[in-house]
Amino acid sequence: MGPIHPIRRAHPTENTRPIRRAHPTANARPIRRARPTANTGAMMRALAVTVSNRAAAGVYPDRSGPVLVDLLRRAGCDVVDGPLVIPDGDPVEEALRDSVAAGYDVVVTTGGTGLTPADLTPEMTRRVLDREIPGIAEAIRTAGAAAGVPAAVLSRGVAGLAGRTLIVNLPGSTGGVKDGMAVLGRILQHAVDQVHGGDHRPAQDVGEPGGHGESASG
Repeated sequence: MGPIHPIRRAHPTENTRPIRRAHPTANARPIRRARPTANTGAMMRALAVTVSNRAAAGVYPDRSGPVLVDLLRRAGCDVVDGPLVIPDGDPVEEALRDSVAAGYDVVVTTGGTGLTPADLTPEMTRRVLDREIPGIAEAIRTAGAAAGVPAAVLSRGVAGLAGRTLIVNLPGSTGGVKDGMAVLGRILQHAVDQVHGGDHRPAQDVGEPGGHGESASG
């Protein structure tokens, strides 16, 4: 039976488990280290917010919010939550602060931008913003007027950054949402890229002729 022992002594050499030693090299996780670079636009999370006292009270259904959700998806947002339907005033500030804390890349509101005493969305939005981006709001008003809606210039909507979240106010009508997203959709990915530290791209990449898509300091 002695000749059988060399086979048994060979078993401990198998306990070196070369496959198990290979596992720690997998812990380098090259894919996980690459994820921060994906913040330059590979993934966008958006929230659509409808600001309407009557819709929030159930007087009539929200019509502009679902349109906004659809257009945000078409604009390249991978995740679009909402529409969150809330009344104007303090609930707007609360919802925006919550969305920033939740890490959304983009929050777009519809409604509450007019001239009535109850339209307070721009004021609530400014409480949350760290920096305004006036060019976006101006372009949205201009696009609405160019689309044949003179009253579009009466919208007081604002746009800007709260931390790393881009917040944009749109009018409360479905037409206003469509006109506004026609502007925002062209620059949304580019804006989110820059917020997350991405390089400036040539103006033609974002559909802005004449090189006006970048600031002189950028």
